[in-house]
Amino acid sequence: MEKKNGHTMTDSLMRFLNRNMLVIMTVSGVLVGVGLGMMVRNMNLTRAQMTYFAFPGEMLLRMLKMIILPLVVCSLISGAASLDTRSLGKLGGIAVSYFLVTTLIASGIGVSLAFIIKPGVGAGALNTNNLGLESVNTNKETTDSFLDLARNLFPANLVAAAFRSVPVGTEPDGMNILGLVLFAMVFGVALRKLGEEGEELIRFFNAFNEATMVLVSWIMWYVPFGIMFLVGSKIVEMEDVVLLVTSLGKYIFASVLGHIIHGGVILPLIYFGFTRKNPFSFLSGLITPFTTAFATCSSSATLPSMMKCVEENNGVDKRISRFILPIGATVNMDGAAIFQCVAAVFIAQLNNIELNAGQIFTILVTATASSVGAAGIPAGGIITIAIILEAIGLPTNDLSLMLAVDWIVDRTTTVVNVEGDALGAGILHHINQQEMKKQHLGEELAEVLVEAVANTQADEETSPLVTHQTLGSAGDQSPRESAEAIESVL
Repeated sequence: MEKKNGHTMTDSLMRFLNRNMLVIMTVSGVLVGVGLGMMVRNMNLTRAQMTYFAFPGEMLLRMLKMIILPLVVCSLISGAASLDTRSLGKLGGIAVSYFLVTTLIASGIGVSLAFIIKPGVGAGALNTNNLGLESVNTNKETTDSFLDLARNLFPANLVAAAFRSVPVGTEPDGMNILGLVLFAMVFGVALRKLGEEGEELIRFFNAFNEATMVLVSWIMWYVPFGIMFLVGSKIVEMEDVVLLVTSLGKYIFASVLGHIIHGGVILPLIYFGFTRKNPFSFLSGLITPFTTAFATCSSSATLPSMMKCVEENNGVDKRISRFILPIGATVNMDGAAIFQCVAAVFIAQLNNIELNAGQIFTILVTATASSVGAAGIPAGGIITIAIILEAIGLPTNDLSLMLAVDWIVDRTTTVVNVEGDALGAGILHHINQQEMKKQHLGEELAEVLVEAVANTQADEETSPLVTHQTLGSAGDQSPRESAEAIESVL
């Protein structure tokens, strides 16, 4: 008996390890990376040695970025083509509403915490020079930034959009995911409209998508090793951490607390409100993408592992996940909205500027709107803070303070961003399941009604106990009338 129990426990442990091996390895990679970074930090490496040390982590980022383009385009085309236009419109409407509402709530949390904690009050002596930072110059008007958003939505050259976005006056490297997302969605809908003629191309993109997911599963096994060196190299590169944390500690605390409140309370409550399911059991299946988000600080780089885990661990319909997650990684930036609002109020307090109700409202709206166009890359939110500061007439020369601690705040920011995407996919999956059940029930009711009508017409002799009613077609009756009719027949 004891032997049997021992075997059972061993088998259970082995099954647990097999199921969660990647998660355990990824988390271990982060922890080992921290320890390794602390050790190497004291060795005073040369620039060349630092490059060698950071190389495995750089390779991980390159692999993840390599897979983003085919993953986003193919998954959105196959996702949009697999949903009928009515479902696509309904799910798309719910998704956009969810993203806007959660980002607006996040902005509200950020502003509220900044006014409660007052990170910039008493920090007037803090400036760029005494921390040895370079100033950040932004010459962009707020209007130009929103015009850029529209330009990026409609790229003039799709091939070029795969390599760069289009800010005013410059052409920096960086994928224009927003334009590719819009094109892929519309192209998928167009393929579905073609009917049989578009079937072959839809099958091609479906196969391309499945092959991309196989590549993702292979890359995932490199993640623990790559993350170890990615985290380690970031720790080695850090400047005087003690000085930064003591100077900007209240700003860091306000931002991270906002992320904890939004990610640990608000988003799970929204998920529970829609699904009546435990949000934390859903989130427990996403430890690997959360760890990847923490290490890479990139929503886009986390997309491959998020898509894989949401489908395999949480059973979300592939059509839903492959439609909603690429959009979420591009437009849903809850974590970014929190730290951007905290940063805007912080800079106002730093310069002893009292914000009026109109300016606070502008911060909320601008943070919500501009987070849509924020790049899903490390430090992408700094540009968005510049847009907010320009909108409310605040100086942008203190932005380098944000950049100095961005590597700390950006980690929790990215985790909250991807958590919002994942829970959004879970909510849409639940709504879609409910709709399918209703349709199935309606079809069954119609079948029973048709059978009942046929039986009453076929039987000339019936029991005198049955009260007869004239039954119309299923399409002419309400569900209640149909049910009453069936009851009378049965």
